[in-house]
Amino acid sequence: MPDSSRFSYPFATLQQLAQDVLDHAKAKGASACEVDVSEGFGQSVGVRCGEVETIEYNRDKGIGITIYSGQRKGYASTSDFSAKALRDTVEAALNIARFTAEDDCAGLPDKELLATDCPDLDLYHPWDLSVEAAIDSARRCEQAAFDVSPRISNSEGATVSTQEAQFVAANSLGFMGGYPTSRHYIACSVIAGEQDAMQRDDWYTTRRDAAELDGAESVGATAAQRALARLGGRRVKTAEVPVLFEAPLAAGLLGSFVHAASGGALYRKASFLVDHLGKKIFPDFVRVSERPHVPKGLGSSAFDNDGVTTRDREVIDGGILQGYFLNVYTARKLGMQTTGNAGGSHNLIIEPGQHDFAGLLKLMGRGLLVTELLGQGVNYVTGDYSRGAAGYWVENGEIAYPVEEITIAGNLKDMFAGIVAVGRDVLVRGSKQTGSILIDRMTLAGE
Repeated sequence: MPDSSRFSYPFATLQQLAQDVLDHAKAKGASACEVDVSEGFGQSVGVRCGEVETIEYNRDKGIGITIYSGQRKGYASTSDFSAKALRDTVEAALNIARFTAEDDCAGLPDKELLATDCPDLDLYHPWDLSVEAAIDSARRCEQAAFDVSPRISNSEGATVSTQEAQFVAANSLGFMGGYPTSRHYIACSVIAGEQDAMQRDDWYTTRRDAAELDGAESVGATAAQRALARLGGRRVKTAEVPVLFEAPLAAGLLGSFVHAASGGALYRKASFLVDHLGKKIFPDFVRVSERPHVPKGLGSSAFDNDGVTTRDREVIDGGILQGYFLNVYTARKLGMQTTGNAGGSHNLIIEPGQHDFAGLLKLMGRGLLVTELLGQGVNYVTGDYSRGAAGYWVENGEIAYPVEEITIAGNLKDMFAGIVAVGRDVLVRGSKQTGSILIDRMTLAGE
């Protein structure tokens, strides 16, 4: 276990608090109990136009307690770690459980599914960053953006943030696990142009280990270049064209797939992927893997929020849906086995293809490159997809001019089936990793 002396409480204290909760729940007659104890702290510095705009510190702690009384469930939480507060919170959860309806799917996981060890996934890398150093980094980031061109006329600011946390999860079947984590980022957002001809764009980098962050100057310069490239945006005529989703947005498409294939949507019949297990929903070449144990991974975890062991698996293989995203409860609702996805997916990775970004543009030939999406126009029951968008018109395999004030529309089922290529320009920013994704045809609504 990495040193966690930077925290307010030793890791062993969190373990003891969890055990105290379990013991009191048992003494009060709970048939089962699960508890999560956590604390975290961080620092975030914001600079705008060279001046310090914000310095924020956060330090949080909490205990969440779920009590089962037979098939009845109650939940309560507290940020007070005193013995009396823990007892009161256990009793509050128990009282809630007594008044809730019975649910035959409620309860802890089967004991054999619980994690019995917790391998070190190298998720904790403290960043000894003073406020002065953070301010300097944010200023260098923003100044690098201004230095790109005099047409960078204003700034929405640069931010440098460092966050650390640790937690212990436990239940009355004997499971107890936890570990410290860290996550840091540098971000910048700037404005190019003047008056009615202004455009904004941003860029950021995030990692568990600050040593692996992109340089502050690189982040600022990228944000500036992206804002400048959007100047002179035009409307385009309504048409059906190929659409290339830039890697950061392609991860959102992967997120839409996860939502549609998640147990909560499936058992409520609120997904277009109901009863699609074992069916082909992507082209043959698409492979989507879940890799929960990637060292330093932003989505890595030895167990899920139910305490169930996480495992490598192929979610999509040969374009065929091999598995859903289920926790204990939703799995029981569907008459299936949990996939260890309580809390979401873990390092979901689309296998990169052979094309780099320039290669994808050439493959598309003529169409729309999307670099920004607006609104939340996704109907997961039908799969209908409609979002405001901005990006670039592509002619002869090269970017021709920026495009704005348009809408792209389609159906996720058709979009997934119509994937032409997945780029190798993978950008790691979260638990979903993919290169840019080229889709054969969508409706572009413009002039």
